[in-house]
Amino acid sequence: GPELVLAVADAGPGLPPDLRDRIFQPFVSTKESGMGLGLSICRRIVESHGGTIVAGPRAGGGAGFAVRLPAADPTPEGAPCPRS
Repeated sequence: GPELVLAVADAGPGLPPDLRDRIFQPFVSTKESGMGLGLSICRRIVESHGGTIVAGPRAGGGAGFAVRLPAADPTPEGAPCPRS
């Protein structure tokens, strides 16, 4: 069905090759501080809405993330369309 895609990319150092397969697991981090829970929480939120999130290196350097969520009709069938 229809879906919404949100793509985010940066030009930083990218994802370390040894972490790419584990980046969405709890307690995985490239930083000295923090718990390494941010991306695992993001994945849980996205999946709870029926979507997916993926990450990978960008061709020109940096990292890219894509969130895909199922598109839903914003107005229930038969309900009047809200006015702004």
